Amino acid sequence: MLPAEPPRTCRSCEYPLPEDLIVSGAPCPQCRTPLALIWAATLHLPPLAEAVHALKYEGGVELASLLARYLHAAAETDPWPGILARLDGIVPVPLHEERLAERGYNQSLLLADCFAKGTVIPVMGGALARVRSTQSQVGLQARDRVANVKEAFSAVPDFVLGKTLLLVDDVSTTGSTMSECAAALRAAGAGGVFGLTLSRPALGEEKPVQALHG
Repeated sequence: MLPAEPPRTCRSCEYPLPEDLIVSGAPCPQCRTPLALIWAATLHLPPLAEAVHALKYEGGVELASLLARYLHAAAETDPWPGILARLDGIVPVPLHEERLAERGYNQSLLLADCFAKGTVIPVMGGALARVRSTQSQVGLQARDRVANVKEAFSAVPDFVLGKTLLLVDDVSTTGSTMSECAAALRAAGAGGVFGLTLSRPALGEEKPVQALHG
């Protein structure tokens, strides 16, 4: 597995991070992200990039269990064992109903279901909804990505009030989608939100590629 090395800038707002920061994607003082932590299991490089593309756009749903192994491997490293012990639920990043109807499935939900197997943590697929259809994040700069997903999500208080939750997604480029999901969950009363994504671009390779739609 290719380790996702800690970035030197915040992946949400590009604010410089201190050299002694070892937690990948930790909240920075500039953006004050609602995520307690965002972590990528591996780097978005071949052949994993092709596998993610097949899962998302070619109906390769059988790949979800294989790709979820990267999430399991990441969850076995610090600080994740302690975080998992505190979780009340796993929330997949949702698709808008139009995109869901077009694709027929949500790849993030498939990954969340596979990741949750063997644990006692429930997957809360109905806790979060994408209430506004957004354009693809591909090709957008960091600030445009933030604006694109602003207020695009809504959470159900009955599901999340007072709970500690884990967001799961396939690919994260700047963290803007996960941060906005976390903001919706926190607004609905969630006590804390962590983010775990399958992959992210290697440092210096943040420009989106064809398979990168996170």
